[in-house]
Amino acid sequence: MNQSTENLDIKNNKVKRIVKECFDLIVIPVLLALFCSKVLIVNATIPSGSMEDTILPGDRIIGARLAYLFQEPKREDIIIFRFPDDESQVFIKRVIGLSGETIQIVDGRVYIDGSDTPLEEVYLKEAPKGSFGPYKVPEDSYFVMGDNRNHSHDSRYWENQFVEKDHILAKAVFQYYPRLGMVD
Repeated sequence: MNQSTENLDIKNNKVKRIVKECFDLIVIPVLLALFCSKVLIVNATIPSGSMEDTILPGDRIIGARLAYLFQEPKREDIIIFRFPDDESQVFIKRVIGLSGETIQIVDGRVYIDGSDTPLEEVYLKEAPKGSFGPYKVPEDSYFVMGDNRNHSHDSRYWENQFVEKDHILAKAVFQYYPRLGMVD
């Protein structure tokens, strides 16, 4: 092999190494981020005060897409979902009523299936007002409300009052900006 062929081989190896490094540094992380955002997580920014004081306007939330793959949402879970009246919008609310239950709100207190004891809701911002219902939650659907009840546009007011399971995008699990911590 002559000098020029060796120089060409060295240059080709150098170019290959640079291309591989660029691939490793740029393409792989981008593909990984796309995979995570489409399959594993939902990233949401909170636009309103309907979930105060649990989640504040401007908070950024990460939701786990796979949370409900093998289990159903539970009462008091905070979910990220497509708004039933306009699927182009994404909302975040707390699950109050489960499939098959009847929800009645009397003087701001939630009663489930005719119980004499209201749901204990320690997360509420202030004492809610008003009486609503009864609402019979269909199968594979949920009745949701904001924690700031007196200022929340939720299942009580929607044309399509219930969130169907297939509209749920994720369970809210973590807030990362401007506050840091678990969502509960």
